[in-house]
Amino acid sequence: MTSTTLPGDPPGGRRALAVWGIGVSVYFVAVIFRTSLGVAGLDAADRFHVNASALSTFSILQLLVYAGMQIPVGLLVDRLGTKKVLALGAVLFTAGQLGFAFSPSYGTALASRALLGCGDALTFISVLRLGTRWFPARRGPLVAQFAGLVGMAGNLVSTLVLARLLHGVGWTPAFAGSAVAGAVVFVLVLLFLKDHPEGHEPEPLPHQGAAYVRRQIAAAWREPGTRLGLWVHFTTQFPAMVFLLLWGLPFLVEAQGLSRATAGELLTLVVLSNMVVGLVYGQIVARHHGARLPLALGTVGTTAALWAATLAYPGPHAPMWLLIVLCTVLGACGPASMLGFDFARPANPPERQGTASGITNMGGFVASMTTLFAVGVLLDATGDDYTVAFSAVFVLQALGVTQILRLRKQAARRERERLVASRVEMVHVPA
Repeated sequence: MTSTTLPGDPPGGRRALAVWGIGVSVYFVAVIFRTSLGVAGLDAADRFHVNASALSTFSILQLLVYAGMQIPVGLLVDRLGTKKVLALGAVLFTAGQLGFAFSPSYGTALASRALLGCGDALTFISVLRLGTRWFPARRGPLVAQFAGLVGMAGNLVSTLVLARLLHGVGWTPAFAGSAVAGAVVFVLVLLFLKDHPEGHEPEPLPHQGAAYVRRQIAAAWREPGTRLGLWVHFTTQFPAMVFLLLWGLPFLVEAQGLSRATAGELLTLVVLSNMVVGLVYGQIVARHHGARLPLALGTVGTTAALWAATLAYPGPHAPMWLLIVLCTVLGACGPASMLGFDFARPANPPERQGTASGITNMGGFVASMTTLFAVGVLLDATGDDYTVAFSAVFVLQALGVTQILRLRKQAARRERERLVASRVEMVHVPA
């Protein structure tokens, strides 16, 4: 495989790594804040005196705001650049984390999680756009997987550090103390972040208005690669997201009879597996572009099989070895979801990357939000029957796989056409 640089490709290098590192640090902190409820779910239920459905509303509202903002965020990034959008995101998610720390009631806590979700929504698409502006196109899959890897490192911090702070110093000091990290990354963005390297300024976009917004969204949606990316993200991300964001700890403690410490170790295993698999998937796709769909579908199939084996185990609790395998496989869901961007990216020109990424990123969060709600409702309706509640996973997986299989050939054909066109352009570029 050749490493030819396409016309107009940014150079990459140490400067690119430094700037991209600042951007990805904002995403790192956003993920810490996003997943902080995953280690505090039982504490939140006690603090605010709520049942399973009300508890799930925290994460559902947060994800609803996140998913609903993805297309507007993509348009904002395309229009304003990454620096302004990341700075605004840092302000919002820090305010949300502080509000959650001091919330005296369920209602104010809910509003704080919504504000946090709003700030969180501004980060990931911005980081993806920063990568496309600073690194050559051939590095796209690896850079995206590294972004996901850093995000999972944030999840690891919330699992290991924030959980211990929570049970050591209490609710308000733990959440308020963590908000300091948001202030730090905000300052870094203001002082050091640049949208693009010198000489690689994007073409100025036309005046923004309703017609322009509609054209951007419609053009991105017409591309089969964008829609395929959305459904890949939808189908792969949500099993691990639901597990880590809220329901994993209650499932392991209440349904599987584990201690909180052991359950926390299994959640950590999901995160560590994600980080390892992310590196592997990124290297594979960078070298073998055709491996994207087999990796995605293989992850979905393996995840479904392990969930089925765990939920249908005949004993009162699944054995520890099966839970370990399940958590290891769940770790592949995040890296597999990143493959969705590898379908959307080559299907859209640079000026539409933010919009296309926003559409793709909606997929997994819509699926996660739907599953979080379904699990909470089913738990309340069945008297905490986790086997019935987690069966919702299979319904959404079946829907997603159906759409992936429907779109795969059309997307592959369009991608081949674009590749041929880019090679013709390279031939005609003057030396």
